[in-house]
Amino acid sequence: MINISQSTSTRPYLVRALHEWCTDNALTPYIAVSVDDTVQVPREYVNNGEIVLNISFDATSSLQLGNEFVVFKARFGGVAREISVPVARVIAIYARENGQGMAFPAPALNNGEIEVTAPKGLVSAIKPVVILSTALTYQTQDSDESTEPPEPTKPSTSGTKPHLKRVK
Repeated sequence: MINISQSTSTRPYLVRALHEWCTDNALTPYIAVSVDDTVQVPREYVNNGEIVLNISFDATSSLQLGNEFVVFKARFGGVAREISVPVARVIAIYARENGQGMAFPAPALNNGEIEVTAPKGLVSAIKPVVILSTALTYQTQDSDESTEPPEPTKPSTSGTKPHLKRVK
């Protein structure tokens, strides 16, 4: 029996599933990425440490949605670039047309802590968004007045199966 600390991350599986859902429904899958030194993207397109990438089959070449990396070739300003994003740096995947998708907890910071706030630009860009976490459901706020991270709420433990919650 595998305990939870030995199991693999669900993030790459959910990214692949939502990419497939977007493709099957003629929607354009976008990923929001928290950029650091491990992310290979054109730095001139990075804004506030983040970049949003179109990962549709029409916009990419040689797309690979692996367990460790999202790798593809794409054109930026007419110039072909090779893109490599560690799956752990993907903070959301959503459909451009309707904003439906999923946001993930932010990647671990240098000191090993987890940042649980969604970037403000991302929150306004993807409404509604489905947020899924292993133990907690996070709700984001649209207000720019609060700089405090949202308080996590525990999911219902009424004995029912887990379900996704749409947060508006």
